[in-house]
Amino acid sequence: MKYLYALLFMIQFTQDKTVLFDFEKGCNISNWQITNDTVMGGISSSQIYLNDAGNGVFTGMVSTDNNGGFAMTRYPLSVDFNSSSKFIELRVKGDNKKYQLRLKSNRYQRYWHIQTFKTSNTWEIIKIPLEDFYASFRGYRLDIDNFSGNKIKEIAILIGNKKDEKFKLEIDYISVN
Repeated sequence: MKYLYALLFMIQFTQDKTVLFDFEKGCNISNWQITNDTVMGGISSSQIYLNDAGNGVFTGMVSTDNNGGFAMTRYPLSVDFNSSSKFIELRVKGDNKKYQLRLKSNRYQRYWHIQTFKTSNTWEIIKIPLEDFYASFRGYRLDIDNFSGNKIKEIAILIGNKKDEKFKLEIDYISVN
């Protein structure tokens, strides 16, 4: 009987989670796009690829030369999720650096809702409350309400710690729950 309860718990847990992207061997990552500070004259470089384990790897070099200083990978999607969802969850293995997770609830909005997370060099699950994502445009916090919707049209991961640095972030999945 306890196995039946455990199975029912797992099914319920899975139903409450909306996967935004699950990196795995053979998955298509061609819609993940790179946007670096080169769009404004900087010289940072980055890439995203699948490693042999099937995890996404966002890696590169951030340079503050030419008034630059960021690298970003972003993914357009169209997800409506349960309005009772409270968190964005990422399973990542990082490099002890800070990153930003970014959300757009409308594909055409010019600003992002962002929140910073710090990584370690071991696999970890990071949960960020949706209500903590605040509106920002080009590094400036906007006087707009924090994220409160139940639609995500684009997600992104950005590194921009105001210093020259190499980075490497391994990603297993990103979900809402």
